[in-house]
Amino acid sequence: MQPVRIYTTSYCGYCVRAKDLLSRRGVAFQEIDVSGDDAQRAKLVELSGGQRTVPQIFIGDRHVGGYSDLAKLDGEGKLEPLLEG
Repeated sequence: MQPVRIYTTSYCGYCVRAKDLLSRRGVAFQEIDVSGDDAQRAKLVELSGGQRTVPQIFIGDRHVGGYSDLAKLDGEGKLEPLLEG
């Protein structure tokens, strides 16, 4: 199983949805809260190719995008193969 990282903030509804989707699929993930953390936010922007919004989700070394991107992958049956690497 590929490691999953999700960059979030404490006040983000889409972050809650993304974490819920992953949890319902039984996917363990590392949550990185960038609320008020300028250094982590800067790292997020760098890793995601300029994205400042949250959530930003990474599976292994691949940047998946936000909640909508994750939900689309799941709906198309592409999330599980991506997680398996």
